[in-house]
Amino acid sequence: MTGAVVVTGASSGIGLATARAFARQGARLVLAARSIDSLAVAEKLCVGDGGEVLVVPTDVADADQVDELMAAAERRFGSIDVVVHAAAVLAYGRFEDVPAGIFNQVVTVNVQGTANVGRSALRAFRRRNGGTLIVVGSLLGTIATPYLSSYVTSKWAIHGLTRCWQIEVRSDPGIEVSLVWPGSVNTPAYSQAANYAGRIGRPPPPVDPPEKVARRILRLADRPKRSASVGVANKLTRFGFRRLPAVFDMLVTPLMKAGALSRDEIGAHPGNVMVPLPVGDGEYGRWGRHWLRPLTGAALAAAAVTVGRKAIRR
Repeated sequence: MTGAVVVTGASSGIGLATARAFARQGARLVLAARSIDSLAVAEKLCVGDGGEVLVVPTDVADADQVDELMAAAERRFGSIDVVVHAAAVLAYGRFEDVPAGIFNQVVTVNVQGTANVGRSALRAFRRRNGGTLIVVGSLLGTIATPYLSSYVTSKWAIHGLTRCWQIEVRSDPGIEVSLVWPGSVNTPAYSQAANYAGRIGRPPPPVDPPEKVARRILRLADRPKRSASVGVANKLTRFGFRRLPAVFDMLVTPLMKAGALSRDEIGAHPGNVMVPLPVGDGEYGRWGRHWLRPLTGAALAAAAVTVGRKAIRR
């Protein structure tokens, strides 16, 4: 790999873990995110890990900024080998409780941001007849849950858009597009999210560390494939959503309440949806396996009670 690796959302979570994983391989990195302060921290970490780093503050929702990001990468390193798009925001709350402006911004950042990155990356790849675009999707791009309607909407759109790109680049040898879709990951995204649910969100168990997703992304950079799941429960959850929809719909709300919303109450706030919150950025959240393991039984028990009550009513 002689060209640059561009990582969006590089200041936190999966993006930061991925940037550091590439840095340990001595990659020439271009780190993009909205917060200059958080990017400075990411740059220091990646340089310490062995990478050569260029920082370009970028709001992926702005197409001009994304074009400048790719141009800066080419000016500094000559070409772009890999683009990893990990930037995203989310909001908790029932659909009607989430303000329209917040809902729309989540969709704009996640969907339009992905389109902007993909458009600019694919044009760069065609100029050099090669390159790999890796899009970070989500298990929630394959199923539906309550309290995350804007995020679910955006991730379904991202999965569809990525599939379109995969079909279109079939006529372009050397250009690859891959989708990685993690389940629950221990990142700060949950505490950074906009919240109108009254309780702080958290990843439901089982929870993977961000470096597990980063390792999969590095493998995709070396050996691209259409789609890669990260999360032991992903395929089972998707099977339930597609093959057992009545059961899934009955279970998903109590499971979300027990496993995906903490007991910590919080007032309504926009989180980092409109502006970055660098104080909350980092590679990890506080939601490791040790934190959530006891919740698995509680969540299943709550779901069983709910199903039992509904069965009795019928």
